Amino acid sequence: MKLRWAAPFVVLALGALMPAVAVAQGTVGTFPGHERSPGFELGQNFPNPFNPATTIPFTIGDPPACTDSGHEYHVTLRIYNVLTQVVAIPILQGGDEAIGQQVTNLPLHCGTYTAYWSGNYLSTAVQAPAGVYYVSLEVDGQSAVKKMVMSK
Repeated sequence: MKLRWAAPFVVLALGALMPAVAVAQGTVGTFPGHERSPGFELGQNFPNPFNPATTIPFTIGDPPACTDSGHEYHVTLRIYNVLTQVVAIPILQGGDEAIGQQVTNLPLHCGTYTAYWSGNYLSTAVQAPAGVYYVSLEVDGQSAVKKMVMSK
């Protein structure tokens, strides 16, 4: 009988500790739709939910100031399914450089960019099924992730 009540108490104790951990990691106080990391920001894709294509905004550095305008960031953007399998690598659509290239270890300068995903599997004409996907932005070894929903 004592063990039946042990699990809920452990869950409650861990729940009480989580806000302190979140404050220490700097994740409390961010607003929905944006995930801010040092040196870059991943915006929420639009439209969301989408069918079949979507646009993904992201910011590198701290525009418009961009005090490190000569620095090149190595940027990778990937789309994953819920099984963490790579489904696609979006194409750079908006920005000042490298438009039309896949965003994989792409050297980019400080600025605001958009990437485009057609909803197809890696470099094929096969449409990905409806469901939940995750977009991951990696900049110089740091990453941010957002959830996306494809509906049909």
